[in-house]
Amino acid sequence: MIVLVDLLVMLLDVTYHILRSTLHAVMPPRLKYIEGELVLITGSGGVLGRLFALEFAKCGAELVLWDCNSATNEQTAKLVREMGVKAHAYTVDLTNRDAIYQTADRVRSEVGRDVTVLVNNAGVVAGRRLLECPDTLLERTLLINCHALFWMTKAFLPQMKAKNHGHFVTVASTLGLFSTACVEDYCASKFAAVGFHESLSHELRTEDELEGVKTTLVCPYLVDTGMFAGCKIRNELENFLPALEPNYCIQQAMNAILTDQPLVCIPRMMYLPFLSRALLPWDANVAAYRFMGADRCMYSFIKTMEKRVAIGQANAA
Repeated sequence: MIVLVDLLVMLLDVTYHILRSTLHAVMPPRLKYIEGELVLITGSGGVLGRLFALEFAKCGAELVLWDCNSATNEQTAKLVREMGVKAHAYTVDLTNRDAIYQTADRVRSEVGRDVTVLVNNAGVVAGRRLLECPDTLLERTLLINCHALFWMTKAFLPQMKAKNHGHFVTVASTLGLFSTACVEDYCASKFAAVGFHESLSHELRTEDELEGVKTTLVCPYLVDTGMFAGCKIRNELENFLPALEPNYCIQQAMNAILTDQPLVCIPRMMYLPFLSRALLPWDANVAAYRFMGADRCMYSFIKTMEKRVAIGQANAA
């Protein structure tokens, strides 16, 4: 009898959340107030990280900026400060667990308060075919895109739990929901990031007293930042599914964060291949991939990366 009651309650909950999500799609909820929050962004020297920083600055949040490139990170900090917002820039190697923990301690000591919004945005890709890729590059992708999530969480989650206040954002990728060829390191790391984020979200929800700690998983399609320069699907379909403009991507991500949305795929049509992967036979998905040119879309990207490496080696010589 208890099982039947629980089943009925579950069905009512499912129905409620479906109707609630449908209503939010038509009438978006109010954006939450984050002025004065302390926001830490990794990869803040890059295109998306910088745009995230500027958007949070517009909301009046104080920024902590982490990147391995001191020069570009300082440029981001300068832009934020010009908006009249405090920014603290730190040079951090996210492949180094000890560096993450030590810098986290520095932030608490030097800034004087705890991080309340953590945006795990940093990401890399090797850009080589698997059998031709040095092991160090493969390891670097996994360390930054996946392992760093564990160390960042252990560094900053305890303080959020203690205050029952915080927000975890994981910038993954649609290639963490479905895959393509020639980017095994990236797909593996982003699938891992999605799995990590979802497991963490479930863990937080099992602790009823932690309703104040929110999570958002961001899964964008290809973004025009140069990271995947040369990536190309079928010519006839590119007008219908072009690379995302970085500002558009960040606007959509910010809207999801400020409305406590658990998951956002950008653009919305990216939910379709995610569903087809789960519902259709493997060969059916392969047929669709081939039609779109998605099965070979990274070939030109790999060639572009090979040319960059060759030019770099020639310049070094």
